[in-house]
Amino acid sequence: MSARTREITIRRYVRESFEVANEAEGQEEHEKGSKGREIKVPSYHTLLRVWKEWFGPGRARPKYERSAELPTKNGHVLVTRPGQVVALDTTILPVMVRENVFGDPVTVHFTLALDVYTHSICAFRLTLVSDSSVDVAMMLRDVMLPLPMREEWGEDMEWPYPGLPAAVVAEFAGHKVAALPFFNPETITSDHGSVYRNHHLVDVQEAMGCRILPARVLRPQDKAAVERTFGGIRSLVFEKLPGYTGVDVADRGADPEGDAVLTLSQMEHFIATWVVGIWQNRRLGEFAPCWDPGGDHSPNTPSPPPSRRKASTWTSRHRRRTTASCPSTT
Repeated sequence: MSARTREITIRRYVRESFEVANEAEGQEEHEKGSKGREIKVPSYHTLLRVWKEWFGPGRARPKYERSAELPTKNGHVLVTRPGQVVALDTTILPVMVRENVFGDPVTVHFTLALDVYTHSICAFRLTLVSDSSVDVAMMLRDVMLPLPMREEWGEDMEWPYPGLPAAVVAEFAGHKVAALPFFNPETITSDHGSVYRNHHLVDVQEAMGCRILPARVLRPQDKAAVERTFGGIRSLVFEKLPGYTGVDVADRGADPEGDAVLTLSQMEHFIATWVVGIWQNRRLGEFAPCWDPGGDHSPNTPSPPPSRRKASTWTSRHRRRTTASCPSTT
């Protein structure tokens, strides 16, 4: 409700509640030769100033205003380098897929790990029913590991970063490495979903040496980068695939279940190919690095060499973290 509408409502309330109630009293006073009482309503600007003093500006939803007043636990983070902050989030994949060639159409959950500085999609997971702490932990493991090249991928999707030759990375990893950065995240931010508050996942993040920085309650703006990425992937890819369910009923096709032809493994391979070949080479635009805002940069270009540690140290620490990613069965 706008301030002008509030003023009209207040004037109407005063007229209907007080002037009509005092009409009889005013009639008696008029018969006695005196004027009835006139109730004056303050001007628009006075009402606006008093309203702001009493109830605040009123430009945000009450739940957002309450959450904004909550104290920030770990302070604010200024992102200045790759790997400093990795945002995690999960959404329902807006495309119906089949569990296998002869399976029924099902919906899957799409979990994403995004480097906030470079906007690189470091890793993702497709899970049936719902994701678990083990799925997210294994996705964090993928963030730290070089992605192997697949048979259908050409040389243009191989390791492109300057400062560290592809042959050195391939020798270190034991296989050809795809053009996707890998690093040990310094800070991990996510919402307050049950999977992200799971004790096992918290233990995994602490074993990785990560700082946990959850978003504020009811404030998706704290991880706006990953929310925008979901929207970008939807408009660039998912809308063009068979079985697209849309964002609402009006956007939904006539029969997305019948149109679903891709299996879960095919969808995973398709998204991985698109991320390495297209997304990582898209121009950042307004999200370009601060040291060259007008430059022609992609998620791959502002990334420095992903690992400056010795191979032996990285490998030994990697083994411990891989073991910690799997929950104990005893």
